[in-house]
Amino acid sequence: MKVLIACEESQTVCKAFRKLGHEAYSCDILDCSGGHPEWHIKGDVIPLLSQEWDLIIAHPPCTFLANSGVCWLYKDESRWAKMRNAAEFFNKFVSYGMSGKKITIENPIMHKYAKEIIQAPYSQIIQPYQFGHAESKATCLWLFNVKKLTGTDNVKNTWEKLPKKDAQRMHYLPPGPDRAKLRSKTFQGIADAMAEQWGSV
Repeated sequence: MKVLIACEESQTVCKAFRKLGHEAYSCDILDCSGGHPEWHIKGDVIPLLSQEWDLIIAHPPCTFLANSGVCWLYKDESRWAKMRNAAEFFNKFVSYGMSGKKITIENPIMHKYAKEIIQAPYSQIIQPYQFGHAESKATCLWLFNVKKLTGTDNVKNTWEKLPKKDAQRMHYLPPGPDRAKLRSKTFQGIADAMAEQWGSV
């Protein structure tokens, strides 16, 4: 399969597909940090949507869409325009899926203002602890012509026994230049499940 991983600099998902023999490429406006620049397309992903792909997995930026940051809309008026731009960018991928193409779109739970602009509801919510990671990070998936992702190794019982600071590690990451990258990186267990389950569509 020829697979595009949109808005991914870590190459976690890209490498999971490559491991199974697929022709996968990551794309981001940033340089990749996954160690395989030969599999990375640096630049705007939107023009690539006109090319032929068997599957696209998109991770559009969530900074202005996520429910966790909705309070900042009232503290900084400039964020409203940025939120609308982010939602319209997200809708480019929705439109791609609505045209009959195979695409999955990943984002955290959105606030109500973003939902008013996004042209489709999410299809399912997954958690890292369903895929072997004793962590919590509710992630929504918008699925177009692709089946729902099935958990591979549920360790919820282990996660529930952890101290709060460990169970909610992603939430408590300290401020810093790499915080957004760390929070947006796909867990390996989820990436592997995507490659194994969607690599056969």
